[in-house]
Formats: sequence, structure tokens, C-alpha cells
Amino acid sequence: MSAPLSIAILGCGSRGRTYAKIAASFGDRYELTAAADPVAVRRETVAALGEDVAVFDSADALFAAGKLADVLVIATQDAQHFGHAMAALETGYDVLLEKPAAESLERCEAIDRRARELGRRVALGFVLRYTPFYSTVKEVVESGRLGRVISIRTHEGVEPYHQAHSFVRGHWRSAKGSTPMIVAKCSHDADLLCWLGDAVAASISSYGDRTWFRAENAPAGAPARCTDGCPAAKDCLYDAHRYLGDKRRWLRMVLDGSEEAEDETILEFLRTSPWGRCVYRCDNDVVDHQVLACELENGITATHTMTAFDCGRTIEIYGTKAALKGGTPYEEAGASELWLRHHLDGRIEPVEILKPSDDGYAGHGGGDYGIVDAFDRLFRGPDALPPGLDGLAGHRLAFLAEASRVATGRAISPDSTPAS
Repeated sequence: MSAPLSIAILGCGSRGRTYAKIAASFGDRYELTAAADPVAVRRETVAALGEDVAVFDSADALFAAGKLADVLVIATQDAQHFGHAMAALETGYDVLLEKPAAESLERCEAIDRRARELGRRVALGFVLRYTPFYSTVKEVVESGRLGRVISIRTHEGVEPYHQAHSFVRGHWRSAKGSTPMIVAKCSHDADLLCWLGDAVAASISSYGDRTWFRAENAPAGAPARCTDGCPAAKDCLYDAHRYLGDKRRWLRMVLDGSEEAEDETILEFLRTSPWGRCVYRCDNDVVDHQVLACELENGITATHTMTAFDCGRTIEIYGTKAALKGGTPYEEAGASELWLRHHLDGRIEPVEILKPSDDGYAGHGGGDYGIVDAFDRLFRGPDALPPGLDGLAGHRLAFLAEASRVATGRAISPDSTPAS
């Protein structure tokens, strides 16, 4: 029996803790060896999941200790990913890197280039690939049941309060401080287009804007903070006081100990943190809706729509023999979550999605569990990933889509625009 794959965690926030907890649940397959985070309670929470886990209060301290595991999970803030990934490669780690890999395409390509030079593997946290749903979609495409794939359409409804929490008030509200919305939120979807289409993008165009979350749309008399007595609070979808009730789950991403916190503690947090601000009076600059259209190198055309004003993902793949459709709206309407429509006879065929029997089918539709389950296949053995940044094609598509949007929809090819 082979030795367990050893794993270190850099960044013990929500994502890092999730990966660590799932890895610990696999028993002898994985071994947690190190945890690094500037917040003591976070790194100690991860350390408690293993035995003799070394703890560090910074990335510098972790890297100064040398290579402590086979794989380093990097789950720090977006702007830190590039520096941490490059340091990890130089230290000798294979890496699971939370998306986005870096804040520019140029830096993503630099990670890929250095990983190839050093013979290291970098897998991105594209957890949707590892969900039962999208694994089944991939299986159907590769089976030939659709015939030749001609076009793909995907759609993501971010959900209004999620948009407000993460992309208006939160960490990803500014492209300058993190990455553009199409990268920060939709890099999953851009990856799916390339992964399912089995090709890189040859030409991309995109449109979008920040239309709703602007000062001119604020209700009359709305103050800078929800806690300052807003006259529109009763009817406001985005009232920060909802963090005390039906939206409390979002606080665990940004407030340590929120699950046990008293209401007054949360109110004080809302009075002083970005999450208590009026969504119409924030310093956000990322879009709240965007569309992209592209042609892949193999001739498949693909589109993606992102909007703050819907909830859930949808996918439709059109082939010469059949069309495959599925996602949240179909399931919510009481239909099969995934189904085929055969062109020859119009027959509708539900597609079975094999879901885990345990509680692993939770985070990201089972993708968190699925990607951790795949660690030992991704990073060791004859079928392990080749050296380089796996998932670069999707990042390239997303960054070039943003370049097109800024250029008011001008079609862009990978060779026609600067990488940054």
C-alpha cells in the first residue's frame, strides 16, 4: 500500500478549511502536514484535523521551512495567488491553486511556463469538473451520443444577494483589487466551455456593464450604511440586516465565529465592515451582467451569460444527433436535472446522475468533495496531470473576454492582444 499523499494548506479561510476537512475525512489516503494563516484560530482549526500538523503565521514562514508536503493547497486572496504559486513551485510543491490563478493572463502564463520548466503540476480549483453533474455531462459528450458537437451555451445566475455580498460589498468588488467579474466568478464556466468543447478559444467577443449597483439607483434618503437607519430597509432586497436572519450563512466567509456570534456582535461588524454598506454606495467597479461569445479552434461556437439577477447554472450542448440540456432551472421546474432530446424521433431521455451516497454531495454540488477525492489521481501515478497549469485555456478565454468587453465587444484572438 502506497504512502498517503501529504497535503499542506496555505490560507485557512473558508476554502482552505473546506479542503482540509474533506482531506481528513479520507483517513489513510491523505495526511495533513502543515497549515499557514495569519489568523491563529483559522490555522489551529486546520491543524486540529491532523496529527503533528506544523503551523505558520505567514506564507514566508511556511516557505522558509522547505517542502513539507507533496501538494500545497493555496487558498489565499486572489491578489496573493501569483506570488504564492511561484514560491510553491520553487520550493518543490505540486499545487492545487484556488482560482483565479493570478490577476492577469500574463501572470497565469508565467505560472504555467515555470511549472513546465520545473516539472511541477498546478491544478486549478475548478471544482465543477468534479461534480457528479458535470462529470456526467462530460461522459455524455465523450460517448458520442450527441454526435458531433456544434455549439454550447452556458448561463450563470449569481443570485442577487450573492452578488451584493461578494462582488459589491466584498473581496471581489473591484477588478483592480482582484480580477474582473468574468474571471473571478465565471472562470468555472469559461473552463467548462474549453473542457467540454475539448479545444481552446480562437476568437472571443464580450459585452457587459455595472448597471444596477450604482449611486443613482439608491432609494431616496438611503444612507451610506444600512445600520444608519435606511427608510427603504423594509423593502430592500439587499438590506444588511438580513445577515442576522436568512442570509446569516454568508457571514461565515468573512466573520470568524459568526455561527455562535450574538446579534450585537454581528451588528457591530455591520456598522464597521464593508458588509454593512448600502450596495448602491460602494466602491465596486465589476460588472453585474456580461455575455461572451467565442469560436473554439475546432469550430464549436460557444456562449456564456452571467447575470446577478438569476440563480443557478444552466447548460445546453447541441450535437448532430441529439441535444443535451440541464441545470438548476430544469430541476426546479420538476423535470430531470439533465436530459437528452434525440433529433431522429424527438424522444426525451432523462440522464441519470450518479451522486455520492454520503454527505459529500454538498459544497459546490459535490465538487469540493470530488476534487479532493481526485488529488491522488491528479498528482501521482501514470495518469497524473502533465507539468504546467491545468485549466489555462479557460483562464485565457475569460481574460480575453474582459479585454473584448473593455474594447466594447471587439473580437479578440489569443494572438491579437497583449497578455496583460
